[in-house]
Amino acid sequence: MSTQEAAAASEFSNSNLETMFTAEQIADRVKVLGEEITRDYQGKELVLVGVLKGSCVFMSDLMRHIDLPMDIDFMSVASYKDGTVSSGDIEILKDLTKPIRGKDVIIVEDIIDTGLTLHRLVDILGTRGANSIRIATLLDKPEPRVKKEVTVDYCGFEIPNRFVVGYGLDVAGRYRNLPFVAVVKDPDQL
Repeated sequence: MSTQEAAAASEFSNSNLETMFTAEQIADRVKVLGEEITRDYQGKELVLVGVLKGSCVFMSDLMRHIDLPMDIDFMSVASYKDGTVSSGDIEILKDLTKPIRGKDVIIVEDIIDTGLTLHRLVDILGTRGANSIRIATLLDKPEPRVKKEVTVDYCGFEIPNRFVVGYGLDVAGRYRNLPFVAVVKDPDQL
């Protein structure tokens, strides 16, 4: 952990955070993902669709490493209703502002765990006439995925089933601004 990251972790959580991926590790991996997407989407009409709010940091960095003409858009969905576990039944809070018919779409997520919300989102966007729909995520947590399989096409890091924050990921709206991804050692201490 860099001195800057240690100071940030201490400031935000009184040492309740343990760095999982440093800012440098994330930057290196995001650059590689951008290069892969650039190679795969030559000559195509690419649209990145960020799922708000968590994907905004990852998507901002990712798109700077994609050397292609492209468009971006955002969606906001809710799937937790009154519980703490995704139901897979999503409510669209903010929809796309432009049509995706005839375009190649990459849904950009911060983290995928159960996959229920993303599976449903792919189904919904699939009815809108896109040439293709793929998924890019910073973090893939496959262990909780039991009901619906989701194909992750571009993955930053695969992680164990741990509660993480930083680099866009939050708890109750906090910690999104950390420049690294950290494990919350004791979620009861948040």
